[in-house]
Amino acid sequence: MLIIILNEWKILFRNRAIVYITILFIMSLLSVVWMGVIQNNNQKGIQQSAQKHIRSQWDNLKPMNPHRAAHYGSYAFKPISILNSLDDGISAITGNVLKLEGHVQNEIVYSEASQAISLSKFGKLKSSLLLQYMIPLFLIFLAYSSVSSEKESGRLKLLVFQGVSFFKLIFSKSISIWFYGLFLLTITISAQTFLGVVNQEVLYRIALIFLSYACYYYIIACLTTYFSAYLKDNTSALSSILATWIIWTIFLPRIWGNSVEKFYPLPSRQDFKATMKEDRSKGIDGHNPTDERREKLKNRYLKEYNVDSLKQLPINFDGIVMQEDEEYGNLVWDKHFGSNYAIYKSQKKLYQLSGLLNPFASLQSLSMGVCGNDMVHHLDFLEKAEKYRRYLIKELNDKHAFGGSKTGNWKWTVDETFFKSVEGFDYRSPSIFEKIIHYMRDIFFLMTWMIVTTLLLRFNINKNNLL
Repeated sequence: MLIIILNEWKILFRNRAIVYITILFIMSLLSVVWMGVIQNNNQKGIQQSAQKHIRSQWDNLKPMNPHRAAHYGSYAFKPISILNSLDDGISAITGNVLKLEGHVQNEIVYSEASQAISLSKFGKLKSSLLLQYMIPLFLIFLAYSSVSSEKESGRLKLLVFQGVSFFKLIFSKSISIWFYGLFLLTITISAQTFLGVVNQEVLYRIALIFLSYACYYYIIACLTTYFSAYLKDNTSALSSILATWIIWTIFLPRIWGNSVEKFYPLPSRQDFKATMKEDRSKGIDGHNPTDERREKLKNRYLKEYNVDSLKQLPINFDGIVMQEDEEYGNLVWDKHFGSNYAIYKSQKKLYQLSGLLNPFASLQSLSMGVCGNDMVHHLDFLEKAEKYRRYLIKELNDKHAFGGSKTGNWKWTVDETFFKSVEGFDYRSPSIFEKIIHYMRDIFFLMTWMIVTTLLLRFNINKNNLL
């Protein structure tokens, strides 16, 4: 088999057109990687500058009432890693900045897509676009005639008469084409690694990215070679594999995606806000002194401290009310946002099942997930940002309630010493091994497709088709 593989590579690189195209494509790959890393570093630098500015503003707030500072709020920034330049997944659509303030759980904003002048169907030119679409097309055009041309020339009969088995011959041709794909993949991943700042976690993720694309290229190479061996001529082989590739990359993702949205529909934005507002109105209104629920809370604290009026309380009841209002609001956010998050997770699981029919769907899911830019990682950021928001607002409300002021004294203020003591939001992306369970379906389907395409070459090619 090794001799056949080496011979295939000699034949491949004797073709000057292939050599020139390969050089041109490698230059294109390196250019895209380089520009992507530069853009990524610029965005990261801008984000870090914004984070420092926001924190500096917070640390140097002029003396003010703690609850006013809760309305002033802060911001959480979704971190940008070197892997964003490889595959930014849904991050360009969802955004990367989240405002944190009292009484409300905001939606993440400032996506690249919302600020773009024009939007392409395939998105921005990232390395993933070339790895998912262009390299597989290269492999298809290299492999579609690998067996059928030799059938037409009669060379296949000579090889068989020399004692080469059908399977070894066809499988060796598949492997030689696959190695070409691995060659281009290795250049891309290596450039991505050397041009960016990486750590151990990023290296783990890059290794998984390499394996994911390697599996997909193997499937493409084997399936194309199978069509070349099974069908009578080059035209039939090329038409069949291109039709399969178009169905995998264009039609099935759209059809399955629409079906997933029908099975697990999200509420409209208008309905979502209306129902959440209705539920929110049932709690204590921190800004409405005539609220009945507030009156019950007041009586409870008067009894607890054994006093007759709010003025006699050693604490600031206004801060208590604000935090009670916040706690109820948290229950409302958990109910409605939690319901949406559960729908997102169900949608993802159902969409992953399309990998049974479409290995491209599994590749995309793995690529986005391993790069940390899919819905799983996005929801992790949102949940941790909301956890920090609750910590931040509670710190401010508790300071308002127990910091030394009395009920009704809204002019009471705290200085920058207190604001500096409040911890900032420090998000760390989860390890890929913490989230790998979410991608086991994708890994399983890719491995299954590798086995199926190998078995096609081994058992489903008729000798009469080859000779």
